[in-house]
Amino acid sequence: MFDLAAGGGRTAVKSRLFAGCRPEVAAGCDGRILAVGPAARVTAGPGAEVIELRGQALPGLADSHIHLQGLALQRLEVRLGGSRSLEEALARVGRHARGLAQGEWVVGRGWCNDDWPDSRFPDRRSLDRAAEGRPVFLDRKDGHSAWVSSAALAAAGIGRDTPDPPGGVIDRDPEGEPTGILRENAVRLVERVVPTPTPARFDRSLLQTLRDLARLGLTSVHSMDPPATFAALQRLRAKGLPLRVTYNLPAAEVGYVVRLGLRSGLGDDQLRIWGVKGFLDGSLGSRTAEMLDGSGVPVMPQQELIELARTCASTGLNLCLHAIGDGAVRRALDALEPLAGVRPDWRPRIEHAQCVDPGDMPRFRRAGVIASMQPIHAVADRELADREWGGRLHGAYAWEALRRAGAVLAFGSDAPVESADPLRGLEAATSWRRAAGWLPELAVARAQALRAYTWGAAFAVGMEDRLGRLRPGLLCDLTVVENGRVLATVLGGRLVWRAS
Repeated sequence: MFDLAAGGGRTAVKSRLFAGCRPEVAAGCDGRILAVGPAARVTAGPGAEVIELRGQALPGLADSHIHLQGLALQRLEVRLGGSRSLEEALARVGRHARGLAQGEWVVGRGWCNDDWPDSRFPDRRSLDRAAEGRPVFLDRKDGHSAWVSSAALAAAGIGRDTPDPPGGVIDRDPEGEPTGILRENAVRLVERVVPTPTPARFDRSLLQTLRDLARLGLTSVHSMDPPATFAALQRLRAKGLPLRVTYNLPAAEVGYVVRLGLRSGLGDDQLRIWGVKGFLDGSLGSRTAEMLDGSGVPVMPQQELIELARTCASTGLNLCLHAIGDGAVRRALDALEPLAGVRPDWRPRIEHAQCVDPGDMPRFRRAGVIASMQPIHAVADRELADREWGGRLHGAYAWEALRRAGAVLAFGSDAPVESADPLRGLEAATSWRRAAGWLPELAVARAQALRAYTWGAAFAVGMEDRLGRLRPGLLCDLTVVENGRVLATVLGGRLVWRAS
């Protein structure tokens, strides 16, 4: 399951000079930076291949939290993102269903009831009518709830007598019948019976997804995906990937991985394994974020979390913990703080950390915990956060407060939950908050935001000695931008995308 496919060797090239951009950069045949700035032209030598670019050359931008499977699958499914009402979402489902063969499932993602005039969660009966009785499985935008039809519930054997699974909720009407909304671990009850695309079809979609990410200026991503996606990445690795992927595997696989003896860093600069991803709670949008006031859904019990953290710390694996609510963040810190400094390469991360009690912020530094956050979430979540977390907003999306408390920041997008565009993320982290007048003191300066998208991301996966800065000896990954637009993406000294 986790065998690393051997990649083909790269054909040696002469030195390259990326000229005209600020600063100019020279790269050697091994894909590493030879010189930056005025020395680049001299160091590259008269025989160098000169690639003329304009704009600002940044260290290659990284996305520290992305779901490649979701991005690839959404190319093959009905897209509900951006639907402004229940009726519009149902119309999209109906159109998609009419193009399918008899008995085929309608699968999709992206609906968000908070964007509709009536923000109540929808039910299965409306889906039954729109899809004419087909089985339907639709992931909510945040991936923490699913909207399913009666036929899908029947296919999974879910009825009024089906108990809620641990860490999950089956929504029910006043008569006790399932409404068609599943939250957290209850989503898996139907998800496991949904047909999946063939490997060849998925690989084609995944490759195009990676190319699209390179066009956005990304040179590396941290993937939070199931093993099937890693298998697909290995198949693509044999042909060459258009960006670097560091893979974090689900916590459910940790026993198998430990038995194999896999450790963080296995692989190469193109595709490597780093950590184990575990969920402590749900999300703000699904009303399942675990809060200190007792609301939300604790997905992983504390003792299980403690054992997972100890296992990872003792076996050479790193740990990424999804924690959105302040209660889940505190539980993560409680489990991680006793393990501070247990290994030189121990880089535990709290993913999202969307609401943190101010008293817990200094604990990130004490525990050596990286705050892996997605600034773009704040733009989409602002109104809902005002309603749900009104008294806690000084700890919500608190990038600058965490930085000042000593936490290392690593920024990403959580795509496809939000846009994978790193330039939009940079704006969200800096100027957007000030323009919106929404606790502007929690915004970060542009230099700090860039650091979180470059060096911070590299540090979060133990690659700060290879990536994240424009320095001789490091890999020549560049994102070239001008006037808020990506003009070119360079990976290991190779131009992988350029604006026309």
